[in-house]
Amino acid sequence: MTDIDRPTTAERLSPTEFVVTRRVDAPVQAVFAAWAQPELFRQWWAPASFGGTILSYEADMRTGGSYRLVMAHPSLPEPMAFFGRYVEVVAGSRIVWTNEEAGEQGQVTTVSFTSEGGATRIVVHERYPSPQALDEALASGATSGWGEQFAQLDALIPTL
Repeated sequence: MTDIDRPTTAERLSPTEFVVTRRVDAPVQAVFAAWAQPELFRQWWAPASFGGTILSYEADMRTGGSYRLVMAHPSLPEPMAFFGRYVEVVAGSRIVWTNEEAGEQGQVTTVSFTSEGGATRIVVHERYPSPQALDEALASGATSGWGEQFAQLDALIPTL
């Protein structure tokens, strides 16, 4: 299948909500593992066209656990750190985390995994604390890499 056959859709649902969906041709267990295991996550998370690299990623993926992702980009003098905590983790079904590096402007991200006859529908729902916070994320391009990220995930899955 191509990206045309399983497009990534991204839309603003409300003044504070942004949702991305994608169908991946793999069972839920494999797709969830690619999100939950740091060594797999590092292989697909950063869009290649972004030009950045993941320097480190540590995750204690359980309800109440935390994560820290550090990325570098040639245009930035210092690496960028992204961090937060897992609000809810249900293996094979759902991951909810905070994005605390933005302080009060950080969104809460919920990823749901649904089995669809051997494939998996992924829904990423981001809730921002204000319309301005979502406006800033959209303007900065922070929400624009999902299609490429999911294409990279599609390429990784058959190798698992």
